[in-house]
Amino acid sequence: MLLAGPLLSGCVEKIAESRVRSALVGAGLSETTSDCMAKRMVDRLTISQLRKLQALQGPKRSVADYVAAVRKVGDRQVLEVTASSAALCATGFG
Repeated sequence: MLLAGPLLSGCVEKIAESRVRSALVGAGLSETTSDCMAKRMVDRLTISQLRKLQALQGPKRSVADYVAAVRKVGDRQVLEVTASSAALCATGFG
């Protein structure tokens, strides 16, 4: 029974990561960039903060355009995590 907590936590994290990845793809980012960014964002942002990003669906756009759209969300931490994730993932260091 002691393993139930960590196993459940891992499942919740994977579900959140999958949803964030899908939202990033839906916002116009590539699959590769979205996968990399989702891992970092789920680790660093709250569920409430991640939900703020759901409204950013749109046509295919560059990472720079996406970060500019995130700025309009009005949450400094969301912007910082998104920008740093985008920079690291775009350069292959994420």
